[in-house]
Amino acid sequence: MSSVIASTRFSVLDRSRTREGHDGPRALRDTVDLAREAEALGFHRFWVSEHHGVPGVAGSAPTVLAAAVAAATSTIRVGTGGVMLPNHRPLVVAEQFGVLASLFPGRIDMGLGRSVGFTDGVRRALGHGKEDAEDFPGRLTELLGWIDGTQQAHPGVHAHPAEGLRIPAYVLAIGEGASVAAAAGLPLVIGDLRGRDKVLRAIEVYRRDFRPSARAEHPEVIVAGTVAVAGTEEAARRLLVPEAWAMAYSRTHGDFPPLAPAERIEALTMTAKERSLYEQGLEGYVHGTADQVAAQLERAVGETGADEVLVTTSTYDREALVDSLRRLARLARPPGRAAERSPSPVGRAAGSGRPTTGADA
Repeated sequence: MSSVIASTRFSVLDRSRTREGHDGPRALRDTVDLAREAEALGFHRFWVSEHHGVPGVAGSAPTVLAAAVAAATSTIRVGTGGVMLPNHRPLVVAEQFGVLASLFPGRIDMGLGRSVGFTDGVRRALGHGKEDAEDFPGRLTELLGWIDGTQQAHPGVHAHPAEGLRIPAYVLAIGEGASVAAAAGLPLVIGDLRGRDKVLRAIEVYRRDFRPSARAEHPEVIVAGTVAVAGTEEAARRLLVPEAWAMAYSRTHGDFPPLAPAERIEALTMTAKERSLYEQGLEGYVHGTADQVAAQLERAVGETGADEVLVTTSTYDREALVDSLRRLARLARPPGRAAERSPSPVGRAAGSGRPTTGADA
């Protein structure tokens, strides 16, 4: 095993994707079940996402789902990847995370993003428009102020029980969002592993402009992306098929569908445009046998200098997904070193020399 992988934390984000024959409630229960598996395998953290009005995604209330995940686990860090701050009042977000951090002390992460609804209809229903995303830095500052007790916009108002609690915050970013994370002195979560050049440029800006803060003395980078590990390269590729087809379908039909079985997708007759988008959706991901994935991850982590990899794989076959995570866990912490590093998160050797933040508390 390479020393690069050994000194890198590995975590999991689940989007609560619906599947053919499995409804939204089942998808949410699957997320909770996957969190238990991730904890048993020793992953560092487990995050859930926020999507509104998307038929193929059941995770619309991330702080509620995070509460269910935290209640079903006992040691793994739990958080959001992320709460989309333009959709919410910062005071309410602070209160929600204050409740989570009070119920599950030392385990809650507050991942924050700047996206708004995918369609005009969803944005109108949420009461927010694209312009709200432009005020993300201001909303972030207000939110942190509610937690730190430093906000001045609303004298005499306090965010109970959040005020004064230690709640690690992370900025989810693509492109310009890296500058927001740097200015705020917060860890950066960026994806994905496919668009490497764009990610590298953003990370360079983040590290160059990072301002140390009470929350993080040093830059910290979490790179998110799909990672699929199986016994053969073809089996790993089949894990990518359901999501690749869902994305191709959404771009040609305007509707994001539930995930379908790989064998049914491979038997479909596709239009030329569908086929092109589908094949593009299979390219560039970290996938293959354990040896192949190890080499790909070593390159990705080496190029980005990532402190952590956040695995975001979605697929129809949940058993195959769990098997992929199991293989990844073995890759990051082989049996010969399991006892030596059992108290540590997957892939993070004690004394690795990496800078730490409140996320490591």
